[in-house]
Amino acid sequence: MLIAGPTASGKSALALDLAQRCGGVIVNTDSMQVYGDLRVLTARPTAEEEACVPHRLYGTVDAAVNFSAGAWVTEAANVLAEARAQRRLPIFVGGSGLYFKTLTRGLSAVPPVPPGIRDDVRARLEQHGVEALHAELATRDPASAERLKPRDRIRIARALEVVEATGRSLLDWHRDGLPPLLPPDEFTALFLAPEREALYARIDARFGQMLQEGALEEVARLAARNLDSLLPAMKAHGVPALIRHLRGELSLDEAAEIGRADTRHYAKRQFTWFRHQLPEFEWVKPEEAGERLDPTPRSSSAPQT
Repeated sequence: MLIAGPTASGKSALALDLAQRCGGVIVNTDSMQVYGDLRVLTARPTAEEEACVPHRLYGTVDAAVNFSAGAWVTEAANVLAEARAQRRLPIFVGGSGLYFKTLTRGLSAVPPVPPGIRDDVRARLEQHGVEALHAELATRDPASAERLKPRDRIRIARALEVVEATGRSLLDWHRDGLPPLLPPDEFTALFLAPEREALYARIDARFGQMLQEGALEEVARLAARNLDSLLPAMKAHGVPALIRHLRGELSLDEAAEIGRADTRHYAKRQFTWFRHQLPEFEWVKPEEAGERLDPTPRSSSAPQT
């Protein structure tokens, strides 16, 4: 079972209800909820919720790690095999479209980039700026450079890391993909699609609740580690703005509004991404989703995903 949707759409509650009803295991499919440093700000399930049914791949990665979809799908394959061996229904839930795409469409076969190369590229990025790296990429990998915006720091650095590590363009690696973990006939997929204005209001309210529950203190502990600002965990919604508040650059109200706005924009992008990239997901209203979930296995040999 695959349950996707924009942030704050009620995915986790739906997955928990389904898992309790059918003896399932919930598998995190969110790129930020993998980080142990960010329970509150990424709205990870609470400790009490995790105690109700098995939860996998939540909070298992340190913020200093540049975790990728490839690393996630490797771990997800192990969790999937474990769930099937225990005859539990695996319930993949989250909002990261690329993670779901690795499950259903496969993944490009880019080999890991050695840490030394990654550190060198990022040092050059900080020293010389993104324009210099884009110019370098245009020389070494013109096709990738042409597809990227000149100020897209993350993707430019990634493309340059890959060409330095492998001698091949990232686009070449994308053509040589790995097979999907879940063939088309082995899963049911829902995308929770709440009404936009109600969703945005819920996002705004939830950010305030996160602050009350310790999000600022969580970010303060993360900031104290002085990690690379390009790491995924350092770009989680709310983290950059709250760090600026801790430095005295913004008031808490200003930082919170930036965090809310970034999260609303992300939710909008999630709608667009799933509509165009994963049309196999059935769009449903959150209040109607429970009626569409059928935990009954299709066959006697293994639970349906």
